[in-house]
Amino acid sequence: MNRTHNLAQLKETSEWDVAIIGGGASGLGIAVDAANRGFKTLLLEKNDFAKGTSSRSTKLVHGGVRYLQNGDISLVLEALRERGIMRKNAPHLVRDLSFVIPSYDWWSSPFYGIGLKVYDMMAGKLGLGPSTILSREETLEYLPNVNQEGLRGGVIYHDGQFDDARMAISLALTADQESAVLLNYMEVINVEKENEILTGIRVKDRISGSEGSIKAKVIINATGVFSDDIIQMDQPKAKRKIRPSQGVHLVIDSSFLLGNHAIMVPHTTDGRVLFAVPWNGQVVLGTTDTPIDETLEEPIALEKEIDFILENASAYMTKKPNRNDVKSVFAGLRPLAANNDKKESTKE
Repeated sequence: MNRTHNLAQLKETSEWDVAIIGGGASGLGIAVDAANRGFKTLLLEKNDFAKGTSSRSTKLVHGGVRYLQNGDISLVLEALRERGIMRKNAPHLVRDLSFVIPSYDWWSSPFYGIGLKVYDMMAGKLGLGPSTILSREETLEYLPNVNQEGLRGGVIYHDGQFDDARMAISLALTADQESAVLLNYMEVINVEKENEILTGIRVKDRISGSEGSIKAKVIINATGVFSDDIIQMDQPKAKRKIRPSQGVHLVIDSSFLLGNHAIMVPHTTDGRVLFAVPWNGQVVLGTTDTPIDETLEEPIALEKEIDFILENASAYMTKKPNRNDVKSVFAGLRPLAANNDKKESTKE
């Protein structure tokens, strides 16, 4: 994948079948699909590929255990199916990971144990291993430094972990092999029309500063939280349809989570789940769900989000992490659909 070569192809092509705006996971996946079907495909990314949300996840490929609790069966089935596809197509990037839910009251283990058995059955042949109710002693074997005060036992279940950034680059390389043309640091600055019909886009190379026009039969907006900005180039009075939600993660030392298993906190102080996940010799803690008014290219973690993660993770750890233990922080924005009459957003 050579940018100079791709720039030359851009100049030589009079019209594209498909022009994709956005080089995150969605845009790259669309590029693979379109190019594989024989369409003359172009993808443009304002920054670098997967710079935003697509590289700032909890690094999990999961079926959505929390959605099962809400009764969203179709979403869980879809997520489990996609997890199986990713594991089959990218075994070098997706691995099995065991999660333990510690129990501190009499009902937690049977409650989550029954729910996770349903999860196992829904996964079917795509399952990664059976869930099991654990005794107190077994829970401590899996999580040696879990908070022992009041610990009664736990439940272990299995999901997937993956390298989100490398997955995106793999998609980019696959699209390139399928003859798609991908260009990073190429910003769409306007759309072009003929008789009120979109016929192309105006772009600016953020490296050279040069501008140009690109014609395309189909233009796909895959810019995530920035989708409204592209829509308003075409429809300036259009209401904003995206309500960004920020997810923050902290990276701490592996000494806070001994062993090779993750912790799933089933119910945080705001009703979400929280994960403590081993990752590349460190531990990733997250995430949050904070509505954000301003959509930034480089999201900034709020102080209250950092405190929230530390507070909820500490409740399950013998060794309590504090601000001084945080090695790094990263934040991403989810493109959730906004409610029509409120500033609130739908959930994922």
